Order: sequence, then C-alpha cells, then structure tokens
Amino acid sequence: MSPVVATLRDLATRHGEKTVRGLAPTLVVDDPTGWIPASDLIGGAGLANFLAAAEQRWKAQPHVAAALAWKCYSYWLALPALIGYAGARRVPLPALDDVLVRYSEHQPFLRLALRRPFVAVLESDPLAAGRRPGVLVQQDDAALLRELKRALVDDHLEALMAGIRERVHVGRRTLWGSLASGVAHALYRAADSVPGPILPLIDEVLAALGVDDLVDITTDPATGGLHIARRTCCLAFTLPEPKVCKGCCIR
Repeated sequence: MSPVVATLRDLATRHGEKTVRGLAPTLVVDDPTGWIPASDLIGGAGLANFLAAAEQRWKAQPHVAAALAWKCYSYWLALPALIGYAGARRVPLPALDDVLVRYSEHQPFLRLALRRPFVAVLESDPLAAGRRPGVLVQQDDAALLRELKRALVDDHLEALMAGIRERVHVGRRTLWGSLASGVAHALYRAADSVPGPILPLIDEVLAALGVDDLVDITTDPATGGLHIARRTCCLAFTLPEPKVCKGCCIR
C-alpha cells in the first residue's frame, strides 16, 4: 500500500489535511476495535444508526441526510482506489468485509480504513511476481478499471444504495451523481500528485464506472483549470443553513 499512502500524503501536503481527513492516516489498521465493518451498514440496525447520525450531523430531513451521508461515504470509499489507480496502477479494492467505518453526529462525519488490503495490479507490478495472496493481477488498465467498478460499484455501493432507498425516498440518479462528482473532484485535486494529463484520466474513470453522463467537465480557457458541473443535486441547498456547492445544477 505504500505507493497509495505516499500519494495521499502528497495530496495532504499540497492541499491540506482536510483532503485526507476521511481516511485513517495509515489507510490500513491492524486493530479493528472501535471500527464498524462496512458490511454492517448495508441494512438493519447498522444502517438505521448510520442514517440517524447523519440526520443529527446535518439537522436535515431523512432523505436529505441520507443523500449527504452517501455523498460523503462514496467519496472517501472511492478515494484510495482512485489515487491508487491514477498514481501507481495499484488499486486497493473496497470490499464490504474489508472496509472499516467510524462515524459521528459531529464534523467530521466519517472516517474509513482498510482491514485487509486486497489490491488489483498490472502484470508489470512487482507485486504480481509469485502470485501473492491478496493480489489480483490484471492484463491492462481496462481490466483494472473493471475490477474497480466491480468492487466499488457493483458489490459495495449498490448494496448500500438498496438499503438507503428502502428507508428514504431518494433517486438513484441523485446518488450516482454524487459519486460522479466526487470522482471528478478527487482526481482533479490529485492532478499535481499523479503522472500524466488529468482530464483524459477523469473521463476514463467516469466512463469505466458508468457515471460519465452525470457531470459536465469543461476547461476554463483563461486559466486552464477544470470546471466540474453536476447534472443532479446532492440536496444540500435544502439544509437549515442552505449550501449551494460549486458546480451545482441548481442556481
């Protein structure tokens, strides 16, 4: 995990500790005491308690709190895998049983860690030698991204979304829009910490995850910077103290 942790630390150095505050400092924790397995959050009392904490954190209606909890959770869940892919083509896969969670009714709401890092790598990666346990070897970037989608979207976030939507009325498009926006912002923020041009990378990852139609990304001709505009709203504008995010589709 060292290349992933090193890139996250570089991100914190360049942009401040807030950019990594939703992750355990070492990313992997050996002692799970005080942490909740992500698999406990996809239904039953575990999910009910998680959503109740979100209502208290944001003082929001249940569906709004759920949407904001999802936005926060999906961002921090995806970040290590995104950084791993962009920086070293070494992707920690966020399996439900391997992700650990802490949450609070106060800010910061959430922190995530990994218990047993399981990584997908290319055949050229030193970890591929000897077919080590916990290492999944893939032929190319496209295969790496398919594994990322399977672990992040198909096996993890789809289960959480199903649990959320059984309890509150919030649309799939709204929730996937938060993932799309989070992926784009996370990779753009990491532009100085990973090799290569960032816009093609963002487009590649969004398409692989199946959420590329939920954000519009344009380049400012004056600054060369990217403007990331959502096509859905995270509902933060409905809070007691309304927040309109940069790039929100509602103005």
